[in-house]
Amino acid sequence: MKKTELYPLQFVPQYEYRLWGGDKLNAILNRDIEGNKIGESWEISAVEGAPSIVADGPFKGLSLPELIERNPEALLGKTVVEQHGKNFPLLIKFIDAKIPLSVQVHPNDELAKERHNSLGKNEMWYIMEAEKEAELILGFNKKIDPASYASALNENRIEEHLHRVNIQKGEAVYVPAGLVHAIGGGIVLAEIQQTSDITYRVYDYNRIDAKTGTKRALHQDMAIKAINFDLEQQEVLQIEEKPNQSNLFLDTPFFKTAFLVVEESIKLNYKTRDAFSVLICVEGEANLMANDHPLMITKGQTVLIPAAQDGIHLKGKAKFLEVTL
Repeated sequence: MKKTELYPLQFVPQYEYRLWGGDKLNAILNRDIEGNKIGESWEISAVEGAPSIVADGPFKGLSLPELIERNPEALLGKTVVEQHGKNFPLLIKFIDAKIPLSVQVHPNDELAKERHNSLGKNEMWYIMEAEKEAELILGFNKKIDPASYASALNENRIEEHLHRVNIQKGEAVYVPAGLVHAIGGGIVLAEIQQTSDITYRVYDYNRIDAKTGTKRALHQDMAIKAINFDLEQQEVLQIEEKPNQSNLFLDTPFFKTAFLVVEESIKLNYKTRDAFSVLICVEGEANLMANDHPLMITKGQTVLIPAAQDGIHLKGKAKFLEVTL
């Protein structure tokens, strides 16, 4: 595969049942999803056993790993291949939380490599919709040591120690590995994370999963060694919305995220960016033009821009998350 053959890629979403899932993805993302309690829509994935499949164009039907194998540097970028090999390093999702998710934590790269031969899980959330008084849990409300944390957990008092943050549509937060956290009920969000599906549940409100008739497993012993008790509370990120330019608001060693407001027309030059980009439309619609491959992108759609793409032209009125490494 020559790099000139690549084009902006869309994938077939993968829908996942979750105990806490809702029914808002159809309305908010303009989908036609069958089934109840659909909590997640995986938009771009190279997770083992759940790879994304190209939805259209000459590469329709190929999986993301198969496409990478044909020309890793053209799709991922030379520097990405040097760091991650032929592995796509991000997982892009939409999440619909009708009720709260479990209180949980994810391992960092070092621990995930040791335990699971996997990347860790640093992630970011952008709020698509939030009911009144919706909240997130982002760490502890005051300094706590491992022994005090374990006591609170054993005595069913862990909720007393959690830092709760009210959230609104259009806001974003960063969730580093090692941070105890949870998504509250009444929230739909876009999630950008490392390619990892490792979660350690520490508290699940003693709920019964109607699908299995049992409580979900907790991972308290594994979690306590994954928690970074020195992490500070996480707060809402500040996002600028200057029109027709990339407004970088999160820069981490794992990914970078900018906010892009398209008003009529913008050309993005990617010649100096030796990495793929991902565009997630969070509002409106726009025509994307690249290599004579026009594509209409609407709210709730995600596009992978190969590293070999020198640039793109967007025309319309829309808002995007722009993600790269």
